[in-house]
Amino acid sequence: MSIRTFLSLQTPQIPQPDIVRRTTNFQPSIWGDRFINYASQDNNITAGLWKQQVDQLKVVVRRDVFRNAAGNFSTQMKSIDAMQRLGIAYHFETEIEQAFEHMHDTYVQDGDLYDVALGFRLLRQHGYNVSSDVFDKFKDANGNFKEGLTANTAGMLSFYEATHLRMHGEDTLEDAVFFTTTHLESSATHVSHPLAAEITQALERPLRKSPERLCARRYMSILQDNPKSLHHEVVALLKLAKLDFNLVQSLHKRELNEISRWWKELDFERELPFARNRIVELYFWIVGVFFEPQYASGRKFLTKVIALGSALDDIYDAYGTFEELEIFTEAIQRWDVNCIDELPDYMKIFYRRLLNICSEICCES
Repeated sequence: MSIRTFLSLQTPQIPQPDIVRRTTNFQPSIWGDRFINYASQDNNITAGLWKQQVDQLKVVVRRDVFRNAAGNFSTQMKSIDAMQRLGIAYHFETEIEQAFEHMHDTYVQDGDLYDVALGFRLLRQHGYNVSSDVFDKFKDANGNFKEGLTANTAGMLSFYEATHLRMHGEDTLEDAVFFTTTHLESSATHVSHPLAAEITQALERPLRKSPERLCARRYMSILQDNPKSLHHEVVALLKLAKLDFNLVQSLHKRELNEISRWWKELDFERELPFARNRIVELYFWIVGVFFEPQYASGRKFLTKVIALGSALDDIYDAYGTFEELEIFTEAIQRWDVNCIDELPDYMKIFYRRLLNICSEICCES
């Protein structure tokens, strides 16, 4: 028996204190395996037919909105606004940008409240410098907005949406927020259904603060419930929007299926049971940033990154000890796989996954 072994047997072992961890009992995901088990119901023939119809309708829209209506400022603005609210403007980015360049160069203030406010909002949200002075003509001699404007409810709603593009120091638009909100709240119960629904939704969440996909779905219903608005151009836009919505939604489901399977394969539920599973909600968050089909890779990578960020947050805020986190922080700062041996087992698992996803992104780009 060696001296070291003999001494170790004779020396009383001091018990190590149990590590007290600040764990939180997060609720399990409400989605379960719904998206992991998702199987596309759209066969190739149906999807191909929808795509063909979309392409045909895009030709009609380009003809009616961007060629035939090019000289009608009001009509073209309303059509572009409808495209954006229906979620199909990404099909016509070049044409819309050219239209806005022309509108900005020829923007006039001779229209009614609805048109002036709509033009102001569209141009501002696309980065054009339009002065809020365009609304001065709607004020009386005392500098207050004319009471007669309240008779034009659609105009007031358009003005209300425009006020959410205001910048610091624009007193005219600050006053307009109160003016339009007060009127719309009192008029919502006195106008017909489609407009009343639009007012209620706008007061709850204006366009500037609305998720685009949710806005598109709601606006389809508003247009469909308003037969007076369904002239030729709007009928084509609505039909295109419905087909495109179904195609894009099918793509989103396939992406979520792929991401959910990736998360399942990480096996965090077993290896890091303290971490939250919010992969579906995180994907919805990214869809709110950009939903268009051409950004599929970006949606998938960003969802994976923020999912790992969520687990990282749980390591720091709910599970790791101060001593462990010091070592872990140094490892992340060094960003070197050789640091992994210095980490506790659960951190090794996470650190390896983190390095892998970043390598995957670099290879893809």
